[in-house]
Amino acid sequence: CDPDKDFCMSLIAQHTELLLILACVFGFFMAWGIGANDVANAMGTSVGSGAVTIWQAVIIAGIFEFLGAWLAGGEVTQTISGGLIKPEVVAAQPDLLVIGMLSALVGAGTFLMVMSTFGMPVSTGQSIIGGILGFALVAFGVGPINWGEILSIVMSWIASPVIAGALAFLLFESIRRLVLENPDPAAGARRYIPGYVFLAALVICLVTLIKGLSHIGLNLSLGTSIAISIGLGLAVAAGAALILRRVDLTPEARASDRFRNVERVFGYAQIFTAATMAFAHGSNDVANAVGPLAAIINTLSHPGEISGESEVAGWVLVLGGAGIVFGLATYGHRVIKTIGGRITELTPTRGFSAELSAATTVVLATWFGIPVSTTQTLVGGVLGVGMARGMRALDLSVLGGVFAGWILTLPGAALFSIVFYYLLHALL
Repeated sequence: CDPDKDFCMSLIAQHTELLLILACVFGFFMAWGIGANDVANAMGTSVGSGAVTIWQAVIIAGIFEFLGAWLAGGEVTQTISGGLIKPEVVAAQPDLLVIGMLSALVGAGTFLMVMSTFGMPVSTGQSIIGGILGFALVAFGVGPINWGEILSIVMSWIASPVIAGALAFLLFESIRRLVLENPDPAAGARRYIPGYVFLAALVICLVTLIKGLSHIGLNLSLGTSIAISIGLGLAVAAGAALILRRVDLTPEARASDRFRNVERVFGYAQIFTAATMAFAHGSNDVANAVGPLAAIINTLSHPGEISGESEVAGWVLVLGGAGIVFGLATYGHRVIKTIGGRITELTPTRGFSAELSAATTVVLATWFGIPVSTTQTLVGGVLGVGMARGMRALDLSVLGGVFAGWILTLPGAALFSIVFYYLLHALL
């Protein structure tokens, strides 16, 4: 391409409508991949523990993922993936940015489709970064790439599962000792479960508030977010205590089934955790699809004004939310089966521990600025509760495939992006 700016602008002007249509189609495809893989693994623990069925998970996640994407998806997003490419590098060649973002969307989406076909959970955020990395290397070379960002992603491969796994192990161990191994599990549940419910509500509220609700005009300080989360956590815990009073503690009930009521209570808690995590996930991870789409729309509208951020129109968030829901409903069952049953056997108490540890890891990482993957934190949580039962409780062959998928995410998505970049460049 002639790097002359006027020529590039005229090239964009000639194909504006076609490029916009392709951007919407590819953006929806990437959102579909997010739903098929990322959302599916987020709901996998709830399905695997028996707290909900697959179709109940689809409905719950569909509603709350869409609401999260639409209401709290954010007015502004880092359209060049958190500074992976310097905006000034592409300012003189806006056409290459448009073609590159198109190739990143379809390349990352294709990689997610392949991995979802095999039921392998991978990071959608790292997939789109891999897609952007691929086209940037062939379009602009090695120099403009922020390699520090790549290094932080590699570090997150280790940090995400380790932190979540350790928290899940400790959480499940506490539940096992205080409740399940209590001489009277039902009485132990009545005493200690409100505390676990408070912790779950606190963490989930923090996830939602700290991730931001700027799109609906709520810009809360850290102190305000913590205060609101504590208040809501206490209210939910009080409600849980009232519900637990209805647990049958008669000698006959204790003798017939020592753990059924305990697991049932944690099953209800897990539904709450899954629903609110879906909202937080939708508000955060929809950017993986709409960020590049917003960059394309902004470039088509203002070819001479390239920046690292772009406003995201409401209809773009709706498009992303709809794609996420459609991906979960049509293809998510494959990854759900991997997370929910193939790594280790889950019960409501184990699933609750895994989900809560993943949410806690997200909160801690947000505070300290550590990049983590929802996928990898959840897998780490499942791994942690499995290790609490011993290594024999884990399917190491499945885990090996999952870890291999993580390592392949960046180069795999980059390779697909490079192929589509050359195709689109030749056609357009």
